[in-house]
Amino acid sequence: MKKPLSFIFVSFFILATCYLLLFLPACSQEKSGKPSTPPPAPVTVASAIKRTVPVQIRSIGNVEAYTTVSIKARTGGELMHVNFREGQDVNRGELLFSIDPRPYKTALAEAKAHLARDTALAKKAEADAVRYAELFQEQLVSRDAYENILANAEALKATIAADNSAVENAMLSLAYCSIYAPVSGRTGSLLVSHGNLIKANDDKPMVVINQIQPVYINFSLPEQYLQEIRKYMSRGNLKVSAVVSGDNNITEEGSLTFIDNTVDAATGTIRLKATFKNKDKKLWPGQFVNIVVTLTEQADAIVVPSQSIQAGQEGTYIFIVKEDLTVEARAVAVERAINGESVIASGLQSGEKVVTDGHLRLVPGAKVEIKN
Repeated sequence: MKKPLSFIFVSFFILATCYLLLFLPACSQEKSGKPSTPPPAPVTVASAIKRTVPVQIRSIGNVEAYTTVSIKARTGGELMHVNFREGQDVNRGELLFSIDPRPYKTALAEAKAHLARDTALAKKAEADAVRYAELFQEQLVSRDAYENILANAEALKATIAADNSAVENAMLSLAYCSIYAPVSGRTGSLLVSHGNLIKANDDKPMVVINQIQPVYINFSLPEQYLQEIRKYMSRGNLKVSAVVSGDNNITEEGSLTFIDNTVDAATGTIRLKATFKNKDKKLWPGQFVNIVVTLTEQADAIVVPSQSIQAGQEGTYIFIVKEDLTVEARAVAVERAINGESVIASGLQSGEKVVTDGHLRLVPGAKVEIKN
């Protein structure tokens, strides 16, 4: 069956249009004489530099008071005075509490009276012993009577010694009515108040004082660092920096003062402790801080910004900008990162320009435009 003439004409028109669309770009490219090239990719760059960098280990630490003292009464009675406010800084030797001293003054007076009475009796007994010794030599008194007098004199000497001890004990009890700060530090919550009846050596402290100048910071490191830490610590004090979390402007400097004598078998870490003077009282017991232990310094290290490091299937690499403004992808070995910079162990020379931003549009050999 023959097809209509109009159908043949339409089919021919469609084929011709497709042919023109396919070959028109090629014709225009042939007329121009050269293929179209993409525009240069905008990038930012930085130079690899050679300088001295610290060798550091980082961890998280917890601040601990240098000394913690729980204040308890050594004698009982009514609390007469509280001479500080809770949360106040106190100095060593400063009066904190005063307990009613009247019962202890009375006890001291009684002990002194007993001592005076027994002292008088002892003098009389000693005089009797001298007199009876003469009478015994003249055989005017019996041996039993003489020995009774001597025994009485010796007993009174022992009584005087006991009375002296009682007087000293009463004086101590009276002195314990005034409670002084044993260390300088900051007081915590006040757990008693004026008028309370205080028990001697009660389980609950009256107040707790934390000494925060200096302070300790406890932290742990993996056991793999133990030999390095011991090696560098044997050469002198290891510097330890504490950065308060949330505020990188607050940094305290201290030194490593303690390495535990055993590795924690459960975590594979070693416990360490650093001491900080804490002059400005920026470190607070119980606070968590970032710890940086500086072992030594590495001279002539090649350093680049960490954002220039790229990760690929075959490892880390960097885009190098050459003099003709094309890029080269070069494999590098990164030794470690510190403060936003990476130390390059191999694969890079000082002075070479590395791409720090704009990596997504880059391929080896691509043209770039530096936008620094």
